[in-house]
Amino acid sequence: MAYTVAICGKGGTGKTTVSSLLLSLIAKKKNGKILAVDADPNFNLAMNFGLEVKENIGQLCDEIAKNPSLVPQGMSKQEFIDYQIETNLLEAEKLDILVMGRPEGPGCYCYVNNVLRTLVKRLIDKYDNVLIDNEAGMEHLSRRTTRAADALVIVSGPGLVGIRSALRIQELVKELEIQVGKTYLLVNRADEDFDPAETIKDSGLEFIGSVPEDKNVLDFSIKGKPVSELDSNSPAIVALERICDKIWQ
Repeated sequence: MAYTVAICGKGGTGKTTVSSLLLSLIAKKKNGKILAVDADPNFNLAMNFGLEVKENIGQLCDEIAKNPSLVPQGMSKQEFIDYQIETNLLEAEKLDILVMGRPEGPGCYCYVNNVLRTLVKRLIDKYDNVLIDNEAGMEHLSRRTTRAADALVIVSGPGLVGIRSALRIQELVKELEIQVGKTYLLVNRADEDFDPAETIKDSGLEFIGSVPEDKNVLDFSIKGKPVSELDSNSPAIVALERICDKIWQ
């Protein structure tokens, strides 16, 4: 079964950038196939690999709801959705990307989340590693998009407010009895000597490291360049390489 890592955190922490850079690193470090799941309705993961999203799960579900005749005779709606998604996975070097998206209009996310959970559960045995970039905040946990993971990485900013948000996410994980092997705290845009040990004491969170502010990441973002192409000597990459080795030890 695939080794599954879920990434979550408060909006604005750089969660998707961290996910993208970790994916780039494990693609270089690990053999085998990788599945990246962009479970954030505001999807940006594929763009960080220079890929264009033409259709996502939310759009596909909407299309079928509006035009049930799209489903061929002899296939259930779920079978048709699964087939369409699997045949249209985005492909980057050594990894496939699955994009959840969101329903158009005022529709509920519940059905899309159910489709995503079912699909990931079925796909997981085809891959060696799975990374799920979850929605900002805690909604994805309350909707149980993430049911189980070998490692949960909560991304936070360096301020006390960010650390406390990470602690609330950790508390919700426990309340919902989500099966998690290890729960890590990763502090983004922080000094190398930043240490939140006192704040997270007795919480069950393990501080896995910090990632410094990196002007190269900002420059790539401004220019619309894929962050997956960052130089290996870039400060964010150097820090995340150490963190990557701890997560996938």
